[in-house]
Amino acid sequence: MDLVFRPRRLRRNPLIRELVRETELAPRQFIYPIFVSEGQGIRDPIDTMPDQFRLSVDEVVRECETLYDLGVGAVNLFGYSEVKDELATKSYDPQGLVQRCIREIKKKIPEMCVQTDVALDPYTTHGHDGLVIDGEIVNDETVGVLCKMALSHAEAGADWIAPSDMMDGRVGAIRDSLDEQGLHHVGILAYSAKYASCFYGPFRGALKSAPKKGDKKTYQMDPSNTREAIREVSLDLDEGADVVMVKPALAYLDVIARVRSEFDAPVAAYNVSGEYAMVIAAAEKGWVDREMAMMEMLYSIKRAGADMILTYFAKDAARRLKADYAQFR
Repeated sequence: MDLVFRPRRLRRNPLIRELVRETELAPRQFIYPIFVSEGQGIRDPIDTMPDQFRLSVDEVVRECETLYDLGVGAVNLFGYSEVKDELATKSYDPQGLVQRCIREIKKKIPEMCVQTDVALDPYTTHGHDGLVIDGEIVNDETVGVLCKMALSHAEAGADWIAPSDMMDGRVGAIRDSLDEQGLHHVGILAYSAKYASCFYGPFRGALKSAPKKGDKKTYQMDPSNTREAIREVSLDLDEGADVVMVKPALAYLDVIARVRSEFDAPVAAYNVSGEYAMVIAAAEKGWVDREMAMMEMLYSIKRAGADMILTYFAKDAARRLKADYAQFR
């Protein structure tokens, strides 16, 4: 055949493919979500998320040491609280579970970037991200509690606060609260475009945070909307967000790409529990190769424009990337 262009020349062997690879993944781009539980020496398996655990503080520190050795330098902490009330008072207790965990991580691995989830659903009896008053999920009263929660995490040593509640105005209010206390160095990773998704199911099982009544559609976004996501991101950046996030990732790759193209700010994406569980379940059935599906999924998220990825695959992917790098040295 008389062909001028033969694209297969650039695919002939692994080293050539490495040279022309357009999208790079590295362990430093991953953030590992961790579920924190009370107790000592606890590694409580999560039924809905195989190979994930609710960890006591001492086990979280060990996990962070493993992650750091693998090149994963950031974790996002989610508190698993058995003590709940209508006003989520445990969420901002200076001696609360997450607050103690932050201090222990920083004591043992000060370089680790510690991020904390800020939302009320693990701490409320009703399971909503906001306070419920007279049957309504109220906005402004919730923001006041979120500010207390964020401040308690920052004072414990958190590097980034990650409000995931989707209440209006919470980024600006949290920024003001932090700055008023001289905590200018603490960043805000805003869940800016968080959709009302079915893919959160396994996570809610892990934290027992599913709403007891109703749903979260009055504050999380309609999955059919894109322009609304751009508006939400714009508002969060105007209010002082340092990083904006799209959640979930796989079903919203178009939104990640749109946010990346429209804003000159770091973009995060959350490879959520349902996306993780789908790969695990299919691999257990023998329908997909777990490791290959994991990497293909993460490359798709990075290719869409995410600068960083929250993913339960962080450890496995870091090991795979290190092994791939080692074979070419």
